[in-house]
Amino acid sequence: MPQPPGLLAVNLLDASSLLGAFGALGIAVVLFAETGLLIGFFLPGDSLLFTAGLLCVPGVDGTVHLSLPQVLLASVAGALLGAQTGFLIGRRGGRALLERSRNRRLHDGARRGEELLNRYGHAKAVVLARFIPVVRTVLNPLAGALGVPTRTFTVWQTVGGLVWTVGLVMAGYALGSSVPNVDRYLLPMVAAVVALSLLPLALEVLRSRRAARADHR
Repeated sequence: MPQPPGLLAVNLLDASSLLGAFGALGIAVVLFAETGLLIGFFLPGDSLLFTAGLLCVPGVDGTVHLSLPQVLLASVAGALLGAQTGFLIGRRGGRALLERSRNRRLHDGARRGEELLNRYGHAKAVVLARFIPVVRTVLNPLAGALGVPTRTFTVWQTVGGLVWTVGLVMAGYALGSSVPNVDRYLLPMVAAVVALSLLPLALEVLRSRRAARADHR
């Protein structure tokens, strides 16, 4: 059955395209998939939240103007429900799902997630994972598979989810409110957010390689 042209034009990796097509509802769906389903590891959570905050500013030109309360509600709901769903999936066999996957990024993310849990403990690892792409996708089912207590996981994924979603949305909103004609710089700013979101991942990879070389020596 042919799809409407608008749907065919949606780029799942482009935050502006997603927001233009689906609005606040798209934020909830994307964050749920990214944090709750292993298939969502490639989705642009950080840039989506930041861009959504920018598009809530009155007067910003773009494909859509969003409501700040709706964006905050959708962001929090998608992130918290997604993480809890991922945790429950992990309890019912998340380790087996990871082992069946052939995606190298997922396996690297699972390894880093397990390192975070061992290095920082359950509470800090669950919060930190929110800010590391791919790791925030795999840590939730991994935590369930490794037997992290449900109460501990729920409390700290809520803390991390609120800081991550509200922080990035309000950062975008604050910047858009303070910089005149901010829409002219939308693409460079989104690129900067993506680069910053990948920085923890790069640092973790660098630390792991240094540790591996030290062990080899």
